[in-house]
Parts: sequence; structure tokens; C-alpha cells
Amino acid sequence: MVPAAAPASLCPLCGGKPTAAAPDVPRPRLSPREIEVLVKWLQQQSKTSTGRTLFITASTVGTHLQRIRQKYAEVGRPARTKLALAIRAVQDGLVSLDEL
Repeated sequence: MVPAAAPASLCPLCGGKPTAAAPDVPRPRLSPREIEVLVKWLQQQSKTSTGRTLFITASTVGTHLQRIRQKYAEVGRPARTKLALAIRAVQDGLVSLDEL
């Protein structure tokens, strides 16, 4: 017998806990550029390589990431590490696991 799929708002990888797709989970308002920088950085090895790809400095990448982390903390969903930001990005539908 095949188990039934979890509802779309539940994360099967998180033990069925609600994801940000659920209406009661706050999401930060990230700008399109912040999303672009976040996704590219998650796909790259460093801020330097991300900066080269986006034609900005590593320092600017760091500034974007600092603002993104601050926005997540402000909505009560802190993401202090690269892994934590990757999880938040997947939960919020900004990137798929296949893209990482």
C-alpha cells in the first residue's frame, strides 16, 4: 500500500511540520535582487564567485545576505548559516532542492 501524500502546506522532509506555504507562517519581503543574490550564493562556493557571476563585489553579496538574514530574523525565522538560509529558501519556494 502506498502512503498518502502530505498536504501541500506540510513539509515531508520536516516530519510533516508546516512550511512557509501555510498562511500562518510569516515570510520576509525580499527584493527581486535579494532573491537573485541568495539563490546564486546558495549555488556557488563563495561570495567571491557569486559576485563574479552577478558582476558585483563579494562585499556587496555579503551586504545582501546580511539584509536577508535580518529580514528573516524580523519575522521570527532566523537563518544564521548558509544551510539555514537554504532551508528557508526551499520552504518559501525561492529555490528547489534540484537547483541547489
